[in-house]
Amino acid sequence: MPYSISVQCRDDEDGICYVGKILELDGCHSHGSTRDEAIANLYEALEGYLEVKLEYGDHIPEPTQAEGFNGKFLLRLPKSLHQRLFFEANKEGVSLNQYALYKLSQ
Repeated sequence: MPYSISVQCRDDEDGICYVGKILELDGCHSHGSTRDEAIANLYEALEGYLEVKLEYGDHIPEPTQAEGFNGKFLLRLPKSLHQRLFFEANKEGVSLNQYALYKLSQ
């Protein structure tokens, strides 16, 4: 299934690593020392995540289709950024407009 992924570079006291997550699946994430390794590990984590959900009969959210995002909210931006902001706003429990205002004010 075409789930949305996010991979971010993190630099902390342990050094640089890449953290990947499946945006639609809370708790489905992994990491690696390179972007490619993080993505490979993420797909392995996705496989395990889905196996456990199926084993216990838990609901598995459907992938969100990028076509559902038009890239506008009083300013134009790439669809992928619109989608990422949508997921982040939902995670924070606020509207997309509130979240965008917060991000822009930082």
